[in-house]
Amino acid sequence: MASEAGRDRRAAMRLLLENRGALLLVTGLGATSWDAAATGDDERNFYLWGAMGGAAMVGLGLALARPERPVLVATGDGEMLMGLSALATIGALAPKNLAIAVFDNARYGETGMQASHTEEKTSLAAVACACGIEKAFDIADEKALRDFARLLPRREGTLFACVKILAQEAPRVLPPRDGGFLRFRFRRALGVESR
Repeated sequence: MASEAGRDRRAAMRLLLENRGALLLVTGLGATSWDAAATGDDERNFYLWGAMGGAAMVGLGLALARPERPVLVATGDGEMLMGLSALATIGALAPKNLAIAVFDNARYGETGMQASHTEEKTSLAAVACACGIEKAFDIADEKALRDFARLLPRREGTLFACVKILAQEAPRVLPPRDGGFLRFRFRRALGVESR
């Protein structure tokens, strides 16, 4: 999975989900949704279509509503930059079952691969720490990613990881796009909707 320049995004997603157990997944706009779908579409995946900047807050709401379930938000650096204020709210509320993995390729992938602020000076892990998220990691190799993945089911505090990935585009594997279908399917996975 590793190279000196970064990691393959699909391999990173597979590693995060390989022992997911009861883990609920909220994905951000675009590539992280495609990565999760390529790993295997699952009713425990909630894909956000057209909700740029909203993944972390949706994940927070889910974590607060279901404290018995671990929740992972997987999003990109562009979306996280758009929703930085979410980190302040997450840091203040500090749910023990929420983890955020930002796939950072230092690019705005949805708008043409322009350089994002993380290419130069902005450290998303440092921002997370400044917002009160004590367990924030910069991840640049497979071992560190495996160590982070092992923390996901423990529900011992809010986690944040900035996962460095290659600035590459993988073939799109589109998950379902019907919002109503996704909502009802996800509610079934939570046990709040009958089959």
